[in-house]
Amino acid sequence: MSNKMRLEGKWQNAKGRIREAWGDLTDDELEQTHGNWDQVVGKIKEKTGETTESIEDRISKILDSMSDSDDDNL
Repeated sequence: MSNKMRLEGKWQNAKGRIREAWGDLTDDELEQTHGNWDQVVGKIKEKTGETTESIEDRISKILDSMSDSDDDNL
């Protein structure tokens, strides 16, 4: 499953972790993206000036850690 699909599928849980990772983001800003990968990345890039690649890597790691946690609960 692609990271874009994973983000949209786990948006409610992921947005909290993304908010923790990028404290400059407001809840409203994240809500405006509706979990759309490109919009989330763009919003973070706009707020922080980080590179797209860096942001995508961090979000992927967040999603991976969520998947690992899900597997632990099985």
